[in-house]
Amino acid sequence: MTLDQFDVWYKARYRRTSSAFTATMMIISDFIAVMASFGAGFLVVKLYYIMMDDWGGIDFKSFFTYWPYLPFFTLTFFIMGLYPGISQAPAEETRGFTIASILAHNGILISRYIQYEVIDSVFIAFIFSFFFSSTILMICRDIMHIIRSKAKVRGIPAVIYGAGDMGRLLVDRLLIAKKIGYEPVLILDDNAEQEDYYRNIPIISDTKIGPELVKRYNIKMAMVAMPNLEQTEMAAMIKNSVYAFRYNVLIPDFFNISNIWMSVRDFDGMLGFATSHRLKMFWNLAIKRFLDLLMIIVGGLIVSPFLLLIALFIKISSPGPVLYSHKRLGLNGKHFNAYKFRTMVKDADKKLKELLESDPEVKKEWEESYKIKNDPRVTKIGKFLRKTSLDEFPQLLNILKGEMSLVGPRPVIPEEIEMYRENAMRILTVKPGLTGLWQVSGRSDTDYGERISYDLYYLQSWSVWLDLWIIYRTPRVIFWGKGAY
Repeated sequence: MTLDQFDVWYKARYRRTSSAFTATMMIISDFIAVMASFGAGFLVVKLYYIMMDDWGGIDFKSFFTYWPYLPFFTLTFFIMGLYPGISQAPAEETRGFTIASILAHNGILISRYIQYEVIDSVFIAFIFSFFFSSTILMICRDIMHIIRSKAKVRGIPAVIYGAGDMGRLLVDRLLIAKKIGYEPVLILDDNAEQEDYYRNIPIISDTKIGPELVKRYNIKMAMVAMPNLEQTEMAAMIKNSVYAFRYNVLIPDFFNISNIWMSVRDFDGMLGFATSHRLKMFWNLAIKRFLDLLMIIVGGLIVSPFLLLIALFIKISSPGPVLYSHKRLGLNGKHFNAYKFRTMVKDADKKLKELLESDPEVKKEWEESYKIKNDPRVTKIGKFLRKTSLDEFPQLLNILKGEMSLVGPRPVIPEEIEMYRENAMRILTVKPGLTGLWQVSGRSDTDYGERISYDLYYLQSWSVWLDLWIIYRTPRVIFWGKGAY
């Protein structure tokens, strides 16, 4: 494709090149979320007064009068890097919302105490508002992204340098993950034999036209995905073409290092990428264990009546025990019995052997994923429990015993560990989790390579914020039951 042909293609599709529209949508979403958290805080206090048989106490509708605090929240979110919020990792967004909410709500509480010198019902309402705020903010952001996707609002235009495997993979990711916010509009490469399009994105065989693209179309983002380019050629291309763009990203061939907290260090003029295994640090392990115990004790008290009801249904629906245990590999490869609600008929292991011997297709499916999509051994209530992952709730006992964590890599059976190959020992350096990145990102619909990639990403990018985001996402996955069987 020539530049003149691209000119016609581009002008017919794109009218804006900045992130202002996306940022505006996010600000509106956050305004709604902050007011909703105010309302939730006031509602809790109002309900308390009603239970105390006091119908006065606080005027629930009065939370609307506190809208002047909204610009203060917007400023705080901006300082935390939440605007325009393009290509932010979920853990970063979770951290930003939590810290910003702490700062903004503390500002409100301090200002009210200085002004009124009393801790009144409104003061308490804003404390409750903080506890609701991060979750409501993330929910509203998710809804905003869904609306934006359904309305087919275009992302911010980006030029991709590289039409090879890495460049095409980058284009694939940007087209699939609309939440990233960038939309590939042109691929540049020096290979004259390239076709004119890849996935309907034009390809021009000239990497020198960066300055002309900026001049003509005011495109602000360039992404370089050419890891096999010679160092001298890369330096010349960046200097003469890529630097014309206001923002540019270099995509390295670091697929074995997936760490969102990677930092750049200066060694007397030599730059290096620094990473750390955070889950080998004592304080991080202590924080993770504290979070495990806090959430399962509080959550366990809430869900225990529901779990007893599930146990009753299992007992009356089919003969056999309520719980089922199976050997899994835990920390450092140590074996432990992972508990689940029984979802299969009695003698399921014996029937599996017969099934594998009689059906080659089922045997092939089992050997590939150690799962069978339409498993005839599963009971009626078992299908529901598996689809919603409620069968795994007894693993709260494993967490209390210290054999598992609330969030972590997927627990594997001894026979599966060969599938992890050279990554096996790495996966076993932490406790497996009741939920995890794999579970909230596709579950059984993902193949083994993707599961391992999710687990490695979790290990290398762990933070409290990533755990909190995974916990936030888990109920949504359970409710939709996507990818589970």
